[in-house]
Amino acid sequence: MKQPYKQKKTNKPTEQQSVQVTVGQQMPLTIKRLGINGEGVGYFKRKVVFVPGALPNEEIVAEVTKTGARFTEAKIVKIRKRSKERIEPPCPIYDECGGCQLQHMEYNATLREKQDIVRQAFERHTDLDMNKIKIQPTIGMDDPWYYRNKSQLQVAKKGGRVIAGLYAMNSHKLIDLSACMVQHKATNRVTRVMKQILGDLNISIYDERKHQGLIRTIVTRVGFQTGQVQVVLVTNEESIPRQDVLLDEIKKRLPEVNSVMQNINGKKTSLIFGEETVHLDGEEVIEEKLGDISFELSARAFFQLNPIQTVKLYNEAKRAAKLTGTEKIVDAYCGVGTIGLWLADGASEIRGMDVIEESIIDARVNADNHGYKHATYEVGTAEEWLPKWVKQGWKPDVVVVDPPRTGCDEKLIQTIIDVKPKRIVYVSCNPSTLAKDIEQLRKKGYKVENVQPVDMFPWTAQVESVTTLEFKL
Repeated sequence: MKQPYKQKKTNKPTEQQSVQVTVGQQMPLTIKRLGINGEGVGYFKRKVVFVPGALPNEEIVAEVTKTGARFTEAKIVKIRKRSKERIEPPCPIYDECGGCQLQHMEYNATLREKQDIVRQAFERHTDLDMNKIKIQPTIGMDDPWYYRNKSQLQVAKKGGRVIAGLYAMNSHKLIDLSACMVQHKATNRVTRVMKQILGDLNISIYDERKHQGLIRTIVTRVGFQTGQVQVVLVTNEESIPRQDVLLDEIKKRLPEVNSVMQNINGKKTSLIFGEETVHLDGEEVIEEKLGDISFELSARAFFQLNPIQTVKLYNEAKRAAKLTGTEKIVDAYCGVGTIGLWLADGASEIRGMDVIEESIIDARVNADNHGYKHATYEVGTAEEWLPKWVKQGWKPDVVVVDPPRTGCDEKLIQTIIDVKPKRIVYVSCNPSTLAKDIEQLRKKGYKVENVQPVDMFPWTAQVESVTTLEFKL
């Protein structure tokens, strides 16, 4: 039986709190489970120790790298007993990059552990009786490689050449990615050629420390079903020197690119996009299809990063909604309308909202393209629109939420509690914030009916899930 994270609250110092460990100290550990970030979790005199790269059931010698009041971080010094599920990571820069956390583990084993990561979150952040909550086995991929339809790679100059990649874990070292094994091969190729073009034309590259230079980020998105490709150049300034030459080279060397956009972000920020987007060449949007539904995607519009698994995720959301054809549905955090349109044929009306105007424009176009006259999309937040609609006499039967990793806004939670829809379908990309939000809803009369994890990002520690909540008071 795996040990839960949840600890009983007490005012007295516990043994765990009083254990003293120091950086550099070595200790024997038996790894019990994976933590929410994919690290191995062991216990030293009841104190939690997180060890990146360690797997459940392994016996290791670990060296402390960081100490804290509630937990310790350590690294593997030696594996005394190796897990039968440990494999050799196929990616040549796996350890250096840090973008994936679980390539050293058999794929089916990662699915089991992701189910457990969801269970851990519920154990830690809710007062639910876990014997009465059914967390289903994780739905995985048949071929868990080259599945991401979008890359957002920071650009820099290194040794006189242009590189584009991700920052190594816990550092500001940029790792050049040329053939990422979880990115669609088209995004890999386009990014490689874009680096060559920028270098050949000697176009200025952004220097973060000096806050000078032009090209900050190369964003590439591909339609899995359509093959259409969009390139977005995120720049520090509005003007692009030799823009015509740049666009000519893109046409010549990358004929598969259908859309070239520029996004301007002149702020000192870690955020990728700025507020202004400019159309440079080709189409302003690209098209993607999920099943029989097509979607137009603009540069900043949110769209699920793994289209193959998205179909499975949305089918689970549809199953959770239990539609009979008469339900009124709110699609909060609707993006370009993907979930709502997936449910539209089983509902009497769909209403959605998003704070990004471009997404709402796309959502309206997507609904019109499919003849869904019963779909309405507005710019703004659910906590702004839901009370307005209720005041007008329109009350949803089902609310679907698909929030960012931070979870639902507190005002949205309270709005849902006030509106009291019969059913909530919570699509989550963060088990911890899911569990915290569910605990608030549970206290106000909502019962958890089912939790279905879905592996949207194989080889990473991330796990999405669809949770059904029914109002029972």
